[in-house]
Amino acid sequence: MTNIYLPSIAALIVSILPLAALAPSLLHLSLSDGVRTAWAGANIVFVLLGLILSVVCVRSKESRSVINIVSTAISAFWALLMVGIVALAMFLTFVQ
Repeated sequence: MTNIYLPSIAALIVSILPLAALAPSLLHLSLSDGVRTAWAGANIVFVLLGLILSVVCVRSKESRSVINIVSTAISAFWALLMVGIVALAMFLTFVQ
């Protein structure tokens, strides 16, 4: 494995990390409000970092690979999901 693939693998791992938010619910654990807030903030950072890493890796022709394209798609999905949640929250706030 060459050094070209290390940023690609890092981008893929960071793109998948927001799925760790499902672990407490799958294990039937209840988290305090502070932990949930910190977890949400970490997920936002992971999504943005994964998107930035993925786009940087895909833009470079020598490091473009299937791993980069997959991590970009995953990160774009998370980003669109976050934007949709914020838009829904704002819509519901103004409707009430």
